[in-house]
Amino acid sequence: MDPCPLEPPRELQESWLAALARFTLDHIAGLERAPAAGPIGREGAAIADEVSRPIAEEPLPGGIDAVVKVLDRAAQASLNAAGPGYLAYIPGGGIYAAALADFVANGMNRYTGMSVPAPALFRLEQDVLAWLCKSFGYGTKARAVLTPGGSPANLAAVVTARHEHFGDAGNFERAVVYTSTQAHHSIAKAVRLAGIPPSNVRAVAVDDDFRMRADALERTVRDDRLKDLHPFLVIAAAGTTNTGAIDPLEAVADIAARESLWLHVDGAYGGAFALCAEGRRRLVGIERADSITFDPHKGLFLPYGTGCLLVADGHKLRRAHHLDAEYLQDLSGGDVSWSPAELGPELTRDFRGLRLWLPLMLHGVGAFRAALTEKLELADRFARGLDGLVAAGVPIAIIARPQLSTVAFRLARRAREALADYNRRNVAFLAAINARQNVHLSSTLLPVEDGMAHTSRVCVLSFRTHTRHIERCLEDVSAAVKTSHG
Repeated sequence: MDPCPLEPPRELQESWLAALARFTLDHIAGLERAPAAGPIGREGAAIADEVSRPIAEEPLPGGIDAVVKVLDRAAQASLNAAGPGYLAYIPGGGIYAAALADFVANGMNRYTGMSVPAPALFRLEQDVLAWLCKSFGYGTKARAVLTPGGSPANLAAVVTARHEHFGDAGNFERAVVYTSTQAHHSIAKAVRLAGIPPSNVRAVAVDDDFRMRADALERTVRDDRLKDLHPFLVIAAAGTTNTGAIDPLEAVADIAARESLWLHVDGAYGGAFALCAEGRRRLVGIERADSITFDPHKGLFLPYGTGCLLVADGHKLRRAHHLDAEYLQDLSGGDVSWSPAELGPELTRDFRGLRLWLPLMLHGVGAFRAALTEKLELADRFARGLDGLVAAGVPIAIIARPQLSTVAFRLARRAREALADYNRRNVAFLAAINARQNVHLSSTLLPVEDGMAHTSRVCVLSFRTHTRHIERCLEDVSAAVKTSHG
């Protein structure tokens, strides 16, 4: 038996790398022609049973070739989130340069949770974060921390706001948080995990464009103060998941300033659009937030697992998260080092910063700005295409026009049609679109007078999605109407 089985010789390492590189590059090359979604229901479960292997004492028979076959088969049973036709949920394309960064970072495996053990690698990450803070309109006091995603970033923001208002010994039973009825579910989860009763989250009404109503927010805050409660945090959206709605950030910021509330902007989906000129115009006011969540694995096209929290005053973020430990004394930087471990809940974490730094070095910022601008234009193009279908008599209703890169639409409702029947037709409508396998869309529920209506949505956010894919989607929508409207 090999005396060092976990230290394969260079020749074997290179053969593994070559095989997996071929597999990955072949996968990327085939995305344009691949189905937009593989089987994920019963058929997908059958494939899962097929590829399942026992965890054995010896390597898998057949070595790397057998491993690649398993991975190839397993990948077929999934939504093709990396493909150009994936317009569901919030797409995450997974840019190639970031995959290379993960390979390098994982191979080096340096500890970057604190600055002292790898100061130069730490600096590369800080350079990216400082650029992001400046790009969002923050000053030199701002600091940012990379997280595994938007949900932990939102949690860290809630904890920071809570700490600023209550310290470590406040009465959280009276703490009140405000968001809209369209807020992402991670908001309620973050509030609960922060020790605040879920019943203390106020879901503020939205307008016809699904944006938080500033007048309703102000009225609700004042009502709660009369009840001797302690309003402390308002969470506005820079692009809701349902419709891409942007809350009125300037008006909400004015209220937050008057009422001494911490303003957090959940821009997990839409925040990255602040990096391009048109997106920045639509997100005016975001720079007035005390904190901002955005997901580079969405708007910067990185692999899943890359979130970010930016805070206008970095000292507030640090006060909420930093604790000392005797066993870390050798790694102390003396003065404030702004290490990730000082700004968030993680002590040990992967070198996420290289996942941003390397693509920016290889492509330049301009390529990302251009891609983000294109996504806004493609969403507008899709909406105009729907307008053309409606003008031609196709029974479609646009429910939410693009404020960023999301469009919500459904079949037009028939006179006196029961909601259950209407929803069944819209379920069939979406299934007919997706069955053509050119694109994959997802759905949500949006309010109508007598309940919640099943609504299809297009979200354009893959760097691989271009005009031809949007035109193909419009063709599939038109064709699907004929099969589901009869």
